[in-house]
Amino acid sequence: MDAKLFLDTIVRSLVDNVDAISIEQKEDELGTLLLLKVDVADMGVIIGRWGKTVDSIRTVLRVFGSKHWARVNLKLIEEKPAV
Repeated sequence: MDAKLFLDTIVRSLVDNVDAISIEQKEDELGTLLLLKVDVADMGVIIGRWGKTVDSIRTVLRVFGSKHWARVNLKLIEEKPAV
């Protein structure tokens, strides 16, 4: 299992609108960077109260990466709601 699929599994269990999940994976000399986009309505669930949920996801991804001898980071991409 790669980091992108691992993150997808975690995020699918948290959000309501699974069709809006978008994960982009970038590799560089620092490791793997995962860019996550979710529906605006699900952003609060992913971030969590005081950012605890997203911090926990980042911690789990770091542990996943260390088990595979890689560095994995997560960045949330926030889209502005349509007015």
